[in-house]
Amino acid sequence: MSLFNSFKLAGGAMQAQTTRLNTVASNLANVDTAAANPNEVYQARKVVFEAVLQKAAPGKAALAENVQVKDIVEDKTEAKKMFDPKHPMADADGYVYMPNVNAVEEMVDMLAASRSYQTNAEVMNTAKQLMLKTLNMGNQ
Repeated sequence: MSLFNSFKLAGGAMQAQTTRLNTVASNLANVDTAAANPNEVYQARKVVFEAVLQKAAPGKAALAENVQVKDIVEDKTEAKKMFDPKHPMADADGYVYMPNVNAVEEMVDMLAASRSYQTNAEVMNTAKQLMLKTLNMGNQ
């Protein structure tokens, strides 16, 4: 794998983690939204990543060429049903439905995505430094 491939792989990973961070932000923004019935409540979303592999020679393992977002899926966990007859969105029985977003899990996911993004930025920086050192070898 060349250093140029390292840039491509790290850049793809950074794009994927940006999508993950945006999805977490959407989930956290909707954590307190309510609905009058379970079919209208916000459903948490999760990002599904996919590795794009290089074609490998027979008997050799395939290397990752890139990572990409395969899909963004809704969490099918049921909405939280809360009894709050004074809530303006309460149904006839006094219940409101809250999203299936767990703020603690979302914060952990946000930290993991942030660390992964930072790590891939460091990979790009290291590859750049290696390329510069290689170019400077001829000047010594």
